[in-house]
Amino acid sequence: MAVPSQSRAKAFWKESEAGAAAKGVAGLPSLADLVEGLKRTVVNIQVTKKVQTGPLPFFRGPRGEKDPFRDFFERFFGDQVPKEFEQKGLGSGVVISKEGYVLTNNHVVEGADEILVRLPEGQGEYAAKVVGADTTTDLALLKIEPEKELQAAILGDSDRLRVGEWVIAIGNPFGLEHTVTAGIVSAKGRVIGSGPYDDFIQTDASINPGNSGGPLFNLQGEVVGINTAIVATGQGIGFAIPINVAKEELPQLREKGKVTRGWLGV
Repeated sequence: MAVPSQSRAKAFWKESEAGAAAKGVAGLPSLADLVEGLKRTVVNIQVTKKVQTGPLPFFRGPRGEKDPFRDFFERFFGDQVPKEFEQKGLGSGVVISKEGYVLTNNHVVEGADEILVRLPEGQGEYAAKVVGADTTTDLALLKIEPEKELQAAILGDSDRLRVGEWVIAIGNPFGLEHTVTAGIVSAKGRVIGSGPYDDFIQTDASINPGNSGGPLFNLQGEVVGINTAIVATGQGIGFAIPINVAKEELPQLREKGKVTRGWLGV
């Protein structure tokens, strides 16, 4: 019977050197100092929409005759007068200039009758107006009139972002102001079929309702994305609009209130 040699055979796989620590994994950095310097750039957005309920619908027959049930409903329920009520919503935003410009998602503020921006650390609450919005990319630019200059976030370069990099999301999920979560970039250029724009950063940093419009930071403290969507049935799957998309649109949003795109015709 053959006896295995006591000498170690040469490995045909790649093996780490003895005692060598994996690059970049030996110890994760504390994010405390970074977050401390960023939190004043993130705002809470509260919106109010006035919604009107219409009267009970009544229909006519094929020859235009009166709905036979109308008298019955009017007897028991009366003539239904339209009623108005307020619908509240929450979102997040990021200060991009010391003068009070705030970047957020269009769907956070679209159709709002009142927009309030609450600054962190008791700096106050201000009425905001929509300076410009783009439904295609779901971005909106707001303006508030602060009593003093604000701390503005630095907009980074999302094209340089790499899959596997650490990112931080700060926002207002479920009304829990300035919640901080961290994760990695899971993918870039992700197509999710949510609308006319499909080129998202995918991250596993926890993103929930209320985070919409909030910033996604890299470890240099730069905004690399605007958080915009989650997969309702998934865990750890969130999406952000690359900040380079926003940087291309911001001049038009401020000057024209909308984004004009070129088109090809025949």
